Amino acid sequence: MKTFILAGLAFLGASGAVLAASAVNKDSEPRMLIVTEGGSRSELTLAPGETVEFCSSGCFVTMPNGDRVALTGNEDVEISGGVGRVR
Repeated sequence: MKTFILAGLAFLGASGAVLAASAVNKDSEPRMLIVTEGGSRSELTLAPGETVEFCSSGCFVTMPNGDRVALTGNEDVEISGGVGRVR
């Protein structure tokens, strides 16, 4: 019985970790990402130097230069020179 309880607690602890992608705007002007997650589309505007977390369960992102990428939720996006790059 004790083993069963410990296994259950380990499972709950492992499933509690939430991943999210992050984006940082290294440009001196605001930049916008278009995020499509779960069929819902939203615009995410990042101020100069701002870092945000988003996309906790996978999404598609349209970068400021029009490139579109799929994210799983644990990537880092860096915007520099109006171009977004996944790191």
